[in-house]
Amino acid sequence: MVMKNIYKDAEHPFAQYVRIVGKGKTGSRSLNFEEARDAFRMILDGETLDVQTGAFLMLLRVKEESCEELAGFVSAVRDWVPSPEIAVDLDWSSYAGKRKHFPWFLLAALVLAQHGKRVFMHGASGHTVNRLYTEHVLPALGFPVCQHWAQVEIQLQQYQFAYLPLRALCPPLDELIQLRNVMGLRSPVHTLSRLINPLNARCTLQAIFHPAYRESHQQAAALLGYDNSMVIKGEGGEFERNPDGRCLVKGIRNGELYEDEWPMLFDERHEAEETLELADFLAVWRGERPHEYGEMAVIGTLALALQGLQEAGSQEEALVMARLWWEQRDPSRKPIRGEEQMALF
Repeated sequence: MVMKNIYKDAEHPFAQYVRIVGKGKTGSRSLNFEEARDAFRMILDGETLDVQTGAFLMLLRVKEESCEELAGFVSAVRDWVPSPEIAVDLDWSSYAGKRKHFPWFLLAALVLAQHGKRVFMHGASGHTVNRLYTEHVLPALGFPVCQHWAQVEIQLQQYQFAYLPLRALCPPLDELIQLRNVMGLRSPVHTLSRLINPLNARCTLQAIFHPAYRESHQQAAALLGYDNSMVIKGEGGEFERNPDGRCLVKGIRNGELYEDEWPMLFDERHEAEETLELADFLAVWRGERPHEYGEMAVIGTLALALQGLQEAGSQEEALVMARLWWEQRDPSRKPIRGEEQMALF
């Protein structure tokens, strides 16, 4: 394929950013905050050629984005995304999808909502094959997937919980994240999306899959001025505590960086689910069947969120509170279907 070059006599404005990150082992460097913000603004505004965007993202993937670059990219997205005045307690990112276990973190989020904590969740689906994504599960729990901010506000008012997909939150970013199957690799978009926090929640919850990204998320959140944040290596890449292992938290509390490790909740590891049948998942939520791993995953995740919100002073107190809140849950709410769902929005 021959691509027509319309920039024979003058360099494209974005070329400088490709050159900075791709000029070889000795000539390249990381972008500073302002450069990163401007580069990503150009991408979001459609001012780059597709070949430039692809080259830029893959060069960053090989280099690995710096904390300053990550913060600059997120800042550009936050400038691009409308920021309505909607108060929320938790910004909960959900971009990985589940493969081995059910999305127990969703039940933790709903328990928090039942206790008056306003939870805003955002995420994407379909970018990685053979995964169960949040927006595929929420309707079975009775929560429509919001399509714009007015719906988010209504659902938060009624249920203290709302989910907005990335394609509604920031369409250009969603288009980039969907390139996963085209490129064969994830890009920095998978990282920066978790940090958007468009409603300026008082605490952000982020999960990573590769441990090295824990600190970059923490440092980027600090550069963005987030006062309270928690980053963990979550089960499957979602903000969900794996009760079979230790959980290291890289966080920010009242503007101060901290590190905290939570011990294993079981001595022996549990097997992954053979199938992810939602009927089994819903039966646990309704109390119709026990699930040792799943219930402790909910309680452990809930405990983390409670400490992030500073509702509990210690790990032990957070776990006791989380267990009580789980036992007090109200699973009787019927899923919204058909005309009821349309009437809500």
